[in-house]
Amino acid sequence: MDDIAFAARLAESAAAIERELDILLEAKPKPGEPGRPERLIEAMRYATLGGGKRLRPFLTIETARALGREDGGPRRAGAAIECVHAYSLIHDDLPAMDDDDLRRGRPTTHRAFGEATAILAGDALQALAFEILADPATDRNAEVRAALCAGLARAIGLAGMVGGQMLDIDAEQSTAPLSVEEIRRLQAMKTGALLKFSVESGSRLAGAGAKASKALSAYGRAIGAAFQIADDILDVESDATTLGKRAGKDAGQNKATLVGALGLEGARRELARLVDEATAAVAAAGLGAAGDVLRATARFVATRRK
Repeated sequence: MDDIAFAARLAESAAAIERELDILLEAKPKPGEPGRPERLIEAMRYATLGGGKRLRPFLTIETARALGREDGGPRRAGAAIECVHAYSLIHDDLPAMDDDDLRRGRPTTHRAFGEATAILAGDALQALAFEILADPATDRNAEVRAALCAGLARAIGLAGMVGGQMLDIDAEQSTAPLSVEEIRRLQAMKTGALLKFSVESGSRLAGAGAKASKALSAYGRAIGAAFQIADDILDVESDATTLGKRAGKDAGQNKATLVGALGLEGARRELARLVDEATAAVAAAGLGAAGDVLRATARFVATRRK
């Protein structure tokens, strides 16, 4: 798949996820809801709609598609994952965390709505994600829905995203630099776990066999690690206008990154190795030409400019 075709596919998926999220985050209460506080839903929509590559739901949708499932279930699961991603960005930007004022080229949610509303918006988005996954509209099989909920909980909790954020905070305050392996573990938890789950959820929804599931999990791990290295390289080489967020903050905040541990060239070599690993995993999954989009995604992750 060439770059133009891939960009069109990514944009098509992003538009579909935007429509799904717009419906899920309507101001009008859904059946069974007593109400949706106006300021809270406005903050949730502000944080979630109108921006981003929607890479995580794209991975869910395209993994399922490569395995033969193309209905609305993977799209709903992708929307749930995007709700979690938006929540994580809201909380990551807070003064108690990274203290950022800019996200996607506009004020962060706590700057636009205040810290208390931003925290509640993040909390509500996380809860909404599980509600979406637990809904029979996502999949008729209750066991599949339960597995999705359990998988997301692991990906974003103590041993996943939140645990990784704790390791990141500890690393900022440490006087001794983390080892390369410690940085890899931190990044696999903070960033990689949700990206890996994005792939695994598509695999689960499509009913992949054991061999394909194992290979696609390996693909998800490689994609997650590659994404974070590419992000760290961009933080060094790009600017706030291009990124839509503050650049150069990693060094200023004593962030533990593989760029810092290996240097730029070493980080680039590791990034290339991970792309090769992801590509090999697609082959091991036995997807053939159906895996072309996943291969292209690995290349995109490594070469993106924001």
